[in-house]
Amino acid sequence: MNDLTNKKCVPCEGGILPFDISEIHKYQKKVDGWAVIENENKIFFLEKKFTFKNFINSLDFINKVGEISESEGHHPDISFGWGYAKIIITTHAIEGLSENDFILAAKIDQIFNV
Repeated sequence: MNDLTNKKCVPCEGGILPFDISEIHKYQKKVDGWAVIENENKIFFLEKKFTFKNFINSLDFINKVGEISESEGHHPDISFGWGYAKIIITTHAIEGLSENDFILAAKIDQIFNV
């Protein structure tokens, strides 16, 4: 089992530095299939697209993601529709990635693989 799934997101109000690229790559190895993207403002985020057989399976997954996000106090950007869901995760307060982002990604993967 991934050690990240045993951790809890820690509230972040800023005041810490986001991960640098070497730290990002270290953590990226602990999650399955999440792309690290850098936007036009040089902010890194995680992104992953999930596929499903139909709309109701996508919706069910998104509802589970919402429950986990609420319990962790860490909320991703979500888009979904018939047969897909796309999740984008970053720590807005620090404008980049932190361990919280990878914890949430690992927990999302865990519910997808059930």
